Amino acid sequence: MVRVLICGDLVWAHQECAELFKDLAEVVPMDSPTRADFLANLQPGGKYDGIVGIYRHNVSTDRIGIFDAPLIAALPASVKWIAHNGAGYDQIDVAAAKARGLSVSNTPGAVDDATATTALYLLISALRLFAHAERDLRAGKWKASHVPGAAHDLTGRTLAILGLGGIGLRLAELAHAFPMRVVYHNRRKAANAPDWCEYYPAERLDEMLAGADVLSVHVPLKKETEGLVDETMIRRLKKGAVIVNTARGKVIDEAALIRALEDGHLGGVGLDVYPDEPQVNPRLLEFSNATLLPHMGTETCDSQKKMEIRALTNLRDFLTKGKGEDLVPEHLQ
Repeated sequence: MVRVLICGDLVWAHQECAELFKDLAEVVPMDSPTRADFLANLQPGGKYDGIVGIYRHNVSTDRIGIFDAPLIAALPASVKWIAHNGAGYDQIDVAAAKARGLSVSNTPGAVDDATATTALYLLISALRLFAHAERDLRAGKWKASHVPGAAHDLTGRTLAILGLGGIGLRLAELAHAFPMRVVYHNRRKAANAPDWCEYYPAERLDEMLAGADVLSVHVPLKKETEGLVDETMIRRLKKGAVIVNTARGKVIDEAALIRALEDGHLGGVGLDVYPDEPQVNPRLLEFSNATLLPHMGTETCDSQKKMEIRALTNLRDFLTKGKGEDLVPEHLQ
């Protein structure tokens, strides 16, 4: 019987895991305390010898680090599939995996609702200054520092979405209910975007930014998207606009973001992600118009169970069909 490795703890889908691999594969838990121990046990005769596929969760980083090129190079030749649990997969060197003939899958769709509702909360809080109001209440100040003219309704305002994938589209649906006007920018027009969701191609990006009350960021972190939301893009937003980020911290130039908060160009921010997690720039904590969360996007039992099952299903489908459904886009290029 072939062997698959669970690299990162399963929390919600133990029964489903047993059912998916029953009579199909031996499920081996990764219990190495360090990267050195992990690499040693990948060798012939080690406890991970002969594995053909890996289920991976980011929590494994605490013990063995990210799946960078050296780690991928050390995987035995028998490994052909890495089933990552998560929509973002920037902790895996996909180019190195692809060069070795390894396929990488992720879990799009499973995270859409939870991450979109996180973005919606950040959007509402940033416009209405709810996080600031709660801090005042907890400090016994009631509404002492509340400035009514600084808070805004959502109805009738324009939400610009940078990256209309599954999460961006779900946020669009939620925001449209207020209603907000929804516009978006992708490299190409999204085939599944509803008519009320207005597309702005690259040559009209500046126009989209100038008209946005809120810019919500939903692009994956890659070399070409690091610092995508830079000083230039931020300054092209109208004065008083809000930025929401539930994607990855490094997609935004944090120094430029802070400068725009300092001089009042931005009316507020809602952030769930940061460049050097779990570290948060202490300067951000000083802004009363910043709503900050500790990467809570998918932190629900419902979504995490869906993610575990989807990642495990990709691994099972590799064993039974030769490939899973959720290959990351780099494999399709």
